[in-house]
Amino acid sequence: MAQLHFTILIFSSVFVISSSSFIPPPHPFDPLTETELNLVRTIVNKSYPIGHNHKFTFQYVGLNEPDKSLVLSWHSSPDHNVKLPPRQAFVIARDKGKNREMVVDFSTRAIVSDKIHVGNGNPMLTLDEQHAATALVLKFKPFCDSIMKRGLNLSEVVVTSSTMGWFGEAQTKRFIRTIPFYLNGSVNTYLRPIEGMTIIVDLDKMKVAEFKDRFTGPMPKPNGREYRISNLKPPFGPSLRDAVVFQPDGPGFKIDGHVVRWANWEFHMSFNVRAGLVISLASIFDMDVNKYRQVLYKGHLSEMFVPYMDPHDDWYFISYLDCGEFGCGQSAVSLEPYTDCPPNAAFMDGIYAGQDGTPTKVSNVMCIFEKYAGDIMWRHTESEVPGMKITEVRPDVSLVARMVTTVGNYDYIIEYEFKPSGSIKMGVGLTGVLEVKPVEYVHTSEIKEDDIYGTIVADNTVGVNHDHYVTFRLDLDIDGTDNSFVRTELVTKRTPKSVNTPRKSYWTTKRNTAKTETEARVKLGLKPEELVVVNPTKTTKHGNEIGYRLIPGPATSSLLAQDDYPQIRAAFTNYNVWITPYNRSEVWTSGSYADRSQGDDALAVWCKRNRKIEKKDIVMWYTVGFHHVPCQEDFPTMPTMSGGFELRPTNFFEQNPVLKAKPMNLTTVPKCTPKSN
Repeated sequence: MAQLHFTILIFSSVFVISSSSFIPPPHPFDPLTETELNLVRTIVNKSYPIGHNHKFTFQYVGLNEPDKSLVLSWHSSPDHNVKLPPRQAFVIARDKGKNREMVVDFSTRAIVSDKIHVGNGNPMLTLDEQHAATALVLKFKPFCDSIMKRGLNLSEVVVTSSTMGWFGEAQTKRFIRTIPFYLNGSVNTYLRPIEGMTIIVDLDKMKVAEFKDRFTGPMPKPNGREYRISNLKPPFGPSLRDAVVFQPDGPGFKIDGHVVRWANWEFHMSFNVRAGLVISLASIFDMDVNKYRQVLYKGHLSEMFVPYMDPHDDWYFISYLDCGEFGCGQSAVSLEPYTDCPPNAAFMDGIYAGQDGTPTKVSNVMCIFEKYAGDIMWRHTESEVPGMKITEVRPDVSLVARMVTTVGNYDYIIEYEFKPSGSIKMGVGLTGVLEVKPVEYVHTSEIKEDDIYGTIVADNTVGVNHDHYVTFRLDLDIDGTDNSFVRTELVTKRTPKSVNTPRKSYWTTKRNTAKTETEARVKLGLKPEELVVVNPTKTTKHGNEIGYRLIPGPATSSLLAQDDYPQIRAAFTNYNVWITPYNRSEVWTSGSYADRSQGDDALAVWCKRNRKIEKKDIVMWYTVGFHHVPCQEDFPTMPTMSGGFELRPTNFFEQNPVLKAKPMNLTTVPKCTPKSN
């Protein structure tokens, strides 16, 4: 294992890996380049003229991945000399009110598959059509008249887009709701909603389909909503020291195109307009067998479900499917060096197709860095040996890949942390700004209603109760594709009378291999059990099946009624863990067409087939959940709330894989002082 060098300094350099500064090597998972996206636009434009007047728009453009078997053959072959099929793009377009699916082949420069999608739901919204819809509302005379009647200044009004959801309609149109906010000198848009308006926009016709103003509700006061340090007044605090981590010899990882190599890990890092950061072909080097071993074929964000808990007109519809409706890659933001990511980070750009097919680049949308936070990888002090005391400690250094997606008011920090021990930790951080409701109250003693659906966080302001469910799709290949899911229950037993002991009880394990999808569904916290994905075709020298264990985070399940419409659409939150057989078309847990979907093409429905999963190529779906009862500390911006889970090797190695890790060369640079004359 490579020795890791860290020095503590107060200055550093920033390493930027720009997508335009190098030509990526041929890799089956490399994201579509700017050149390829332009080529997609050119090829499609020959058959379907692009532009507003032609009513043809690109809603999703992504890599059409080769068959998994071909990718694995290529990856495992010496020097990657297995020939891959030509690169292709998969396109979902809106064509005269219909959803068109196409596969574009780059080698033949032709559309090789073209069909109209028939089914419920709509594709992901583009940024362009959301901006067009909100601009339309700001010029809509009845809306402008209502703003004037309320005594508000139209120049201080901001309109944002929101999805409509689905509430039992047999058929739905491609409508969105828009929500107005009033700045009045503040830039914290979401903290000053204008309540009582219903504004629905028809996206296909780009016109206001419905408008009404109930003229209800007070306006929250604008004071106390500032979060920009330049506009805040003393006193300031707490004071944080300026010391940062610096590596004088450069980072300990290497990036070759999109392939990252660090310590004993190798993986591919990519970007997708819907998922954002994607990790593929993650393998770990095993010194005992002198080769890399497969762990994760592909892992990424699949969906984020965010339902709010106020049933009234201005709130009931807010039950977002962020990735499927708004695009967590499309909503990803440029990361700030030194703050979003530490000084020793490298950055990658992200590119996606805009509504007219033109490439859009998000600079520094992903970062990767080595992290040392003073944690301990392993240690032991032995003081029982006569005449000596032995202490061995290894600091814990890890490699983190990170992105931030800002979907409306919330900023989501998504990261993958790779450890030399073989663990992969998936982390979710929630920060940003609350969605709030104006009320007449400033103190809890004034409340007259049975339920205000949240917490008073400021004068005339209620932070509304809500949930966050962040679902990952993890195509695990534990040392191969023939895997099984084992649920080992911890069972309490009474001590046998034949055992001469004062102990009356103990616990032991009861091993159950899930044979079907139904047997693999898990609600965490109901009983103590170990959850392990194993490769039953391979064992250690002691006969244990090699595997990776799921170390769950806090157990959080949906509290909505099963027949509630948002829950029908997001039935993947009925369980914390699902296991399905690999299917290249089953990627998005809310379905390919999430906007206004009816839950009829999604994970919970796929699993009703109850397919066999024993000794199969299987996929794990894990949901990180948060019930969020807002508090005053969340106002006017919210300190990061974190959650996540871990995949940890379990009988994967013959022994501790970091036993021989060398201690870090950790030094502290002396404080600089001016030299006297």
